[in-house]
Amino acid sequence: MTRVLDDLVALLNLEKIEENLFRGNSQDLGFRQLFGGQVLGQCISAASQTVADARHVHSMHGYFLRPGDAELPVLYQVERTRDGGSFSTRRVVAVQKGQPIFFCSASFQSDEEGFHHQTEMPEVVGPEGLKSETELARLVAPMIPERLRERFTADKPIEIRPVTLINPFDPKPCEPVKHVWFRASGELPDDPQLHKYLLAYASDFNLLITSLQPHGVSVFQKFMQVASLDHSLWFHRNLRMDDWLLYSMDSPWAGNARGFSRASIYNSQGELVASVAQEGLIRLREDWK
Repeated sequence: MTRVLDDLVALLNLEKIEENLFRGNSQDLGFRQLFGGQVLGQCISAASQTVADARHVHSMHGYFLRPGDAELPVLYQVERTRDGGSFSTRRVVAVQKGQPIFFCSASFQSDEEGFHHQTEMPEVVGPEGLKSETELARLVAPMIPERLRERFTADKPIEIRPVTLINPFDPKPCEPVKHVWFRASGELPDDPQLHKYLLAYASDFNLLITSLQPHGVSVFQKFMQVASLDHSLWFHRNLRMDDWLLYSMDSPWAGNARGFSRASIYNSQGELVASVAQEGLIRLREDWK
């Protein structure tokens, strides 16, 4: 693994400090608040440590309650809600400064045979030959705000290659559809749960900003207040985060200062491995202009 990927894997391997209580370190990605994907991945990691090994997470649904502080660790309180004959349910509350910043419910199931169908993977160009978001950022480094420049141009644990390029400094209205390829920046251990933690982490990149595209605005514009409000994630099969995955996103609706986005994630063989949905705040702040 690369050093930055090794750091991310360590970030998602939580410290158990008491029964059903875990602590995770934080990372500062330069945003106004703690990156939501970190909390998503760590919540699933905490819940997984309280479930029998034969059962794997298949869904999680959560709400972001308060901005997190990237300078502080996060405590995760797990409630063992139910262990049934086929499914286990957990509720996880992420806490900083004595207050919940996020909570979610997660469901786990052992493997079963059953009916199968899926939607087809969209026909888009492959990741070979596409520039990564980091490479693109380095090309326009002087235009990136100084407080973000170093982090946006540094090596990343998750390599993201956009299929369609949108200029965040001069956005033009376009359809609310976005495709990106992504993968971990190195080889990972054969631990199916770890790959799901990492997918949860990566699923918070690019999703909400798809709802900004029809309006010709971006998160780089100072008058935009953008933040995730909730997040849902369904795992359909085991996956490899060190192989290319296609994140196919669209936003069917926005209104009342909220944007809704949904997505399908496919592996390079065209198999649907996960589905995602998120609603977020996309508030135009005239007073920030």
